[in-house]
Amino acid sequence: MKPQDVVIAFKIIAKHEGWTQNQLAVELCMSQSEVSAGLKRLQESGLLMPAINSQSPTMKLNLLAEFILHGIRYVFPAKLGGLTRGVATSYAAPVFKDKIVSGNDPIPVWPYVDGNAKGLALEPLYPSVSKSVVQYPDELFYELLVLTDAIRSGRAREKNLAEKLLLKKLGIKNVERERK
Repeated sequence: MKPQDVVIAFKIIAKHEGWTQNQLAVELCMSQSEVSAGLKRLQESGLLMPAINSQSPTMKLNLLAEFILHGIRYVFPAKLGGLTRGVATSYAAPVFKDKIVSGNDPIPVWPYVDGNAKGLALEPLYPSVSKSVVQYPDELFYELLVLTDAIRSGRAREKNLAEKLLLKKLGIKNVERERK
């Protein structure tokens, strides 16, 4: 797996059904070949089930959640950089509003010249993520990405809250029970 595979998976979840590979490439600001290779890796890993009877391929949400909750911070660790302009992520994103107070410390942001926030650069899972969420707004897609960033980079309280919110957004009550 590569980090962009998680980004592709989140976009598929946010789009539900009826997406095309070309549509994913455009909205993710990725090339067709990157999306095609990502879809293949998602199928090989068992996270994406192939299309059956003209239905769209479907994500195995329970397996994806298990990977995000227990493995992503080790496989794709978060890297903080210097002060920059960008898009709010992790605990500074709107999904955490009224749940976490950030205080006076600089917030984490995905670097993006047209971003509306200033803070410490947090490298996104894929470089085009910030451009994608600004040019093609999709609330669920954005929330899944920032919750994942909180799991990758957050302290215990932020990480625990992000895990609960992520499972809720994915419609999963219990990862262990869903696996069976």
